[in-house]
Amino acid sequence: MSEPSSAATRGALRELGYRSRSVKAEIRENLLQRLRSGETAFPGIVGFDDTVLPQLESALLAGHDLVLLGERGQGKTRLMRTIGSLLDEWTPVVVGCEIHDDPMAPVCTRCIRLAEELGDDLPVGWLHRDHRYVEKLATPDTSVGDLVGDVDPVKVAEGRTLGDPETVHYGLLPRTNRGVFGINELPDLAERIQVAMFNVLEERDIQVRGYSLRLPIDVLLVASANPEDYTNRGRIITPLKDRFGAEIRTHYPYEVAEEVALVRQEAQLVAEVPDHLLEVVARLTRGLRESSSVDHRSGVSARFAIAAAEGVAASALRRAARVGEPEAVARVCDVPTVVPALLGKVEFEMGEEGREVDVVQHLLRVGIAETFRERLTGLDLSGFTDLFAEGAVVETGELVPATELLAQIGTVPGLSKVLDRLSDGTGEEPTSPGEIAAAVEFVLEGLHLTRRIQKDSLAGRTVYGA
Repeated sequence: MSEPSSAATRGALRELGYRSRSVKAEIRENLLQRLRSGETAFPGIVGFDDTVLPQLESALLAGHDLVLLGERGQGKTRLMRTIGSLLDEWTPVVVGCEIHDDPMAPVCTRCIRLAEELGDDLPVGWLHRDHRYVEKLATPDTSVGDLVGDVDPVKVAEGRTLGDPETVHYGLLPRTNRGVFGINELPDLAERIQVAMFNVLEERDIQVRGYSLRLPIDVLLVASANPEDYTNRGRIITPLKDRFGAEIRTHYPYEVAEEVALVRQEAQLVAEVPDHLLEVVARLTRGLRESSSVDHRSGVSARFAIAAAEGVAASALRRAARVGEPEAVARVCDVPTVVPALLGKVEFEMGEEGREVDVVQHLLRVGIAETFRERLTGLDLSGFTDLFAEGAVVETGELVPATELLAQIGTVPGLSKVLDRLSDGTGEEPTSPGEIAAAVEFVLEGLHLTRRIQKDSLAGRTVYGA
């Protein structure tokens, strides 16, 4: 239901025409409704439209539990969490039930007893879908009690006998009854703990310390794993893999534009970062993923690009504070400053020890040159090159104000066309000194990398035309 009803008893709920559905049927109906209306079924997911999402939609429509398989930073956890948005916004539950029992079809001992005693007067509450998604990071110290349940000594001390099913303290899986349970890094779960999940996936019940307790829980199980975890830190045991209905491979964005969109969506930028600089960061990230110097089994997370963009913005904000600029706009000189802080996010091959900074800086230069060619190919940049042919020298750097940089350049023929090209054809050309300086410095660096002007760098200062 889209909003909680005033129905407070099972009888009132029956009068509303409420019908019980399994969680997988509920997700199927809501997914079909979104597909028919053209509404985005998985908001915030970038780059999976033609690859991962069709497979995921088919798995959910089939009612399959599933494993998302992919390298780190491919959005597996984000994707898991969006599945919870396919649940009804509000759903009725038995008041006080630990496992959110359906008032029309209770399964726990307590609720069955109450339903028999109270009949249609059984009290009903309403649960929001945000509370029906539960996530667990699989760690080696996770126990069967954490996932499935254990005997509660407090309940035993209250006078109940050990054979009483109500002495059980339910684990995370039963408490996710009628919801979505996400488990991250499944191979890190000890094999004996994975065995405890067999009945949950196939027979849809739980067993606690030999209790004769059948609890037909209703849950959609979604797990994530790294392919290397099958042979390195751990593995998903074969019988458990067989019980999942679908295994879906995720991937990094295929297109630079998708990587830029992802960074723009996820990064918390404290200063303005022009799109051409985000494209440089995206190309650097892609270059690292393709480099023979980087361990491909580990991958290069999307978090690398996000952290890089945030670092570039922070460098621009630092400059604005130090030199008194009214606005903080990132420039090319801000990108190299974040490289040392990002090296810990990349796993290099053994033979590259000591060369990590050189590898990243080389790929950064390649990324800037590729972005320069992609953005400004075909433009007449002779106005810039003529300036240096006449002996001009332009000094810039991470602490050089935008106004000082522009004063050294003066009026350059063709600058307006550069600004138009960098505006992505939106018609909104950069107008502030910071935005124009960002475009000018990008042109200067591009001309240097394409061997059309000279450059010398020393102690945070860069001199073009030296």
